[in-house]
Amino acid sequence: MFDLPSFTSPLPRLITACTLLGSALLFAGCETSPDLPTVQTNRPVIDESGAPKKLELTDAELKKQIDDALDYTYENRRLDLKDQAAWQMIHGALAFKRDFLVRDGDKDVSALTHVLNGGKMKGWNLVRGDLLNEETKQYGVRALLEEGTKAGQGHTDQWLGYLCDCGMPLDEAVMVEGEQQTLNDWILQAERDVHRNPAKEYSWTLMALSAYRKPGYTWMAADGSEWSIEKLAEIELGYSLDQSPCGGAHRMFGLVMARDRHVAAGGKLEGVWADVDQKIKDTIAKAKELQNPDGSLSSNYFQRQGMSADLAQAMGSAGHCMEFLAAAMTKEELQEPWVRRAVGSVCSVFRKTKAVDVECGALFHAAHGLRLYRFKVFGPRTFPATGEEVKTAAAN
Repeated sequence: MFDLPSFTSPLPRLITACTLLGSALLFAGCETSPDLPTVQTNRPVIDESGAPKKLELTDAELKKQIDDALDYTYENRRLDLKDQAAWQMIHGALAFKRDFLVRDGDKDVSALTHVLNGGKMKGWNLVRGDLLNEETKQYGVRALLEEGTKAGQGHTDQWLGYLCDCGMPLDEAVMVEGEQQTLNDWILQAERDVHRNPAKEYSWTLMALSAYRKPGYTWMAADGSEWSIEKLAEIELGYSLDQSPCGGAHRMFGLVMARDRHVAAGGKLEGVWADVDQKIKDTIAKAKELQNPDGSLSSNYFQRQGMSADLAQAMGSAGHCMEFLAAAMTKEELQEPWVRRAVGSVCSVFRKTKAVDVECGALFHAAHGLRLYRFKVFGPRTFPATGEEVKTAAAN
C-alpha cells in the first residue's frame, strides 16, 4: 500500500496517484488494452433501491451532469508542480487548455503559460534540435521520449498532439534551454524526425500536423524520405486497435482529426481517405455494439463487451472511447439515445470517484471527452465558470 502525502488545502485529496511513477500506478495509462474478464451484462439494470434504473436523461439533466463533472475536476483536482509531472499536467491541459491551473508554491498558475515561459516542470524535457537554417541560425526543438516513466513524454510527439488544440499559433514562444524558440521550430523538428519514430506510432504526430499543416502538405525527413499527412494516416490504418495504446482510441482520434481537416478543406473521401472514413464509422458501430445494458461503454474498448468494477479502469476505457465518439460524430449523432446513455454513465463514474484518487490519464481523457460532447451538443463554456454560468446551472 502506498503512503499518501497529507495536504493542508481544504480541497479533497489531490490526485496523488499521479505522483507515483512507474509500475505502482492505480491504472496503467496509455498502454495496450488489457485482456479483462467479461462480466455478464444480460441482467436488468436497477438503482440503489432495487427499482429499475432511469437510463434516459433530459437535456437539462445531461448538461448539468456534464458541467458538474467538469467543474469538480477543474476546481478540486488541482495538481502541484512540486508533486506531479508533465505527464499528468499536459493531460490536464488537453482537457482544459490554457485555463488548466496548477499549484506553484502559494499560487495557482496556468500550466501551459508556466512551462512555455521556461518554468520548471518535472518531465518537461525540451532540447535544441537540428540546425534548420544556416543563415538565420534557426534550430529545431526536440521533446525527449521517456517511455514508461509517467513523468515525461511517453509517446513520440505526444506533447505536440495534445497541445495542438490549445489555441497556440505557430509563432508561439517556447523557452528551450534558456533560449526563446517557437512552436513552428518544434513542428519542423518533428517533421525531420518522423522516420526515427521507434515504434512507428504516428497517432500524436498525425494530430499535430493535421492541426498545423494544410491538407496535401508534404515534407522531407532528415533521411531524405518524402512524407505527407496522407501517408501518416495510411500507416495508422495498418495497425490493429486491440494492440494499440488505450484500445486504439488515440489512433482513432488522430484519424478523425485528419479526416475532418481534409474534408473541411474540400478534400474528397476517396482512396486512403475513404478507408479512414470507413474505419471511423466501423469503430463507432463497434462501440455501440459493445455498449453494456446500463449505458456504459465497454471496459475492453473496441475489442469485446465487458464491465469492470475498478472505477479507474471504467473511467479510463469509457473516457477514451467517449473522447473518440465526441470527436467523430456529428451533433445529431451525438444526441442518439445510446450515446446520451454513455455520456450519463461517464458522468456517473465522475460522481463515484470524487472521494478517491484517480490516475490522470484516465481522468483527463474522460474530462476531454465530456468537454468535446458538451461543446458540440450544448455549446462552449469557460473555466472557471463565470457568474452567469453559475446562475444558469443553479436554475437548471
